[in-house]
Amino acid sequence: MSNFEKSNEYRNVIHDLIPGGAHTYSKGDDQFPVNSPAAITHGKGAYVWDLDGNKYFDALMGLTSVSLGHAYEPVLERVREELLKGSNFSRPSVIEHEMAERFLSLVPQHDMIKYAKNGSVVTTAAIKLARAATGRNIVARTAEHPFYSYDDWFIGSTDCDFGVPREVKNMTVTFKHNDLDDLERMFQEYPGKIACIIGEPEKWEVIEPEFYQKAIAIVHKHGALWIMDEMITGFKTDYPGSIKRLNANPDMSTWGKGIANGFSFCALTGKKEVMSLGGIKNAGDKKLFLVSTTHGGETTAIAAGLATMDIFENNNVVDYNKKIGQLFIDGLNKIFNYHDVKDYFDLKGFNWNVGLIVKNSKKEPCMFYRTLFMQEMIKRGVLYQGILSPCYSMTKNDIDLMLEAFNDSVLIFKKALQEGYGKYLIGPEIKPVFRKYN
Repeated sequence: MSNFEKSNEYRNVIHDLIPGGAHTYSKGDDQFPVNSPAAITHGKGAYVWDLDGNKYFDALMGLTSVSLGHAYEPVLERVREELLKGSNFSRPSVIEHEMAERFLSLVPQHDMIKYAKNGSVVTTAAIKLARAATGRNIVARTAEHPFYSYDDWFIGSTDCDFGVPREVKNMTVTFKHNDLDDLERMFQEYPGKIACIIGEPEKWEVIEPEFYQKAIAIVHKHGALWIMDEMITGFKTDYPGSIKRLNANPDMSTWGKGIANGFSFCALTGKKEVMSLGGIKNAGDKKLFLVSTTHGGETTAIAAGLATMDIFENNNVVDYNKKIGQLFIDGLNKIFNYHDVKDYFDLKGFNWNVGLIVKNSKKEPCMFYRTLFMQEMIKRGVLYQGILSPCYSMTKNDIDLMLEAFNDSVLIFKKALQEGYGKYLIGPEIKPVFRKYN
């Protein structure tokens, strides 16, 4: 691919109009090599097209939000039907009731649900509920997981804490995921002060159901609540998510991304004794202003969610997507062994979320070599950020094409190991999203 004229024009103007050039930092120019498409015009199935007409296999599928495929017709059909009725009213729409009953039937551990348009809103709502329910202020989050919310309670605990008051920063602490001793240590360090634990149930390492039974027991022993963040795992590890696979019983769970195939629909589910604190039914109770968003009940996104559920239930989508991911894993391992480069790549995660770490000649994770590898994949028509998020539109042929691009990119990578990345890398390396300075 050599034609990027319109992409370059786009880059020249967009940062003067939109801070960061995009509406999530994960899509920013600093997260991609310079030969990446500046913007996408449209997508279909597992592919997207840029301003110059270049076609790419979308490995991350809209930051994992697209679980079935771009412009997936059965979802669009349901959305069109709903759109003809109107999308937002001055009173709730009946489809909000339909979704509530449908979603909660998938999560028998929980009794109530609240909708929003993005994950940050529902995770912060869960934090507010936990603080109200316990009368405590401190939030504990897993240290290894990259993102929970753009709100101050989380951002203040990262390197991007500019603009967050010190008092707010002091109310979030971290602990090691999958480490019961560190979890107990944290409660001992802040006795009677921790309102809740929030963490992704699974990420890169194997988690056994017994771990969660023990972890939740520790949390409840100390009077705190457990919030399970299923933004990534929902509709991927299982249906509806890790809450089922792990037989877990969290006080609240947050959901988003793939549950509506890329449409803006997120949810908070939880136990009635906690969730009802955000209600208005009981006269005389203290009123907790939980989530109040004009577009939270937008009918088209809810319709997309209902259609997505239908397809998942009728086609065993979770298992299919895992098979696609396993094809990729098996192919990668063959390539690593054939080229004798397995010491320079670390496969992480599972067949529902295949992560890859790229290393330098010292066998250390390296942003320069990661950028180089992404650059070479993009040259070969694969928009790749080091993660494959399988979707229902992907086929074995798609994975074969991706593996072919991977194999060819490894050849360049091997040369760079011998001669240095500087000879092959075009432009600067990608940067961490969470950093003190641009």
